[in-house]
Amino acid sequence: MTRLLRMGMLLPLLASPRPGEAQDTTQTDSLPPVGMGRLLQEDISVGIDDGTVQFRIMPLDESIIRLLAPDSYTSPHSLREMRHAEIQQAAERRGVTEPVVFFVTVFGMRDQAHFDPDQVVVASRNRLFRPFENGLAMWEPFTVEYAGARSDDWGRSLVLIERERARIGQQRRAPR
Repeated sequence: MTRLLRMGMLLPLLASPRPGEAQDTTQTDSLPPVGMGRLLQEDISVGIDDGTVQFRIMPLDESIIRLLAPDSYTSPHSLREMRHAEIQQAAERRGVTEPVVFFVTVFGMRDQAHFDPDQVVVASRNRLFRPFENGLAMWEPFTVEYAGARSDDWGRSLVLIERERARIGQQRRAPR
């Protein structure tokens, strides 16, 4: 009988800002209001299955998680806030000023399943990124690879993210 092992961790990757936007997403004046989003966590996540482990990475960038439905927003937002000091300390040790953090949920599909976060690779713009490397173009499609398995789901997520940003923008501009 196979036992399902689940664990979660933060995976810091460093991303380039969206064209025309500042990197610091902690300023709330340009962010959608909390509670207007309709996306689910699965909509903004990339999943990988290598046969031994399944995992999902989800960005914890406030400009993205604000697009989540209210009940889906609370958990990733609280996690990011709760671990803020730890994230900043890890980034500072590596000389990083603006870390972009992904939450990784891992499911072991077999006994003794092993997951090595250092083996997660993100491919973007003909370059491979590992945790704490600068330059990932988060607002462009990228590929996540692990142990021979790969996913291009981020491109699909970007379409949903842009559509939801536009929907919220229209609602905010509509006369009441």
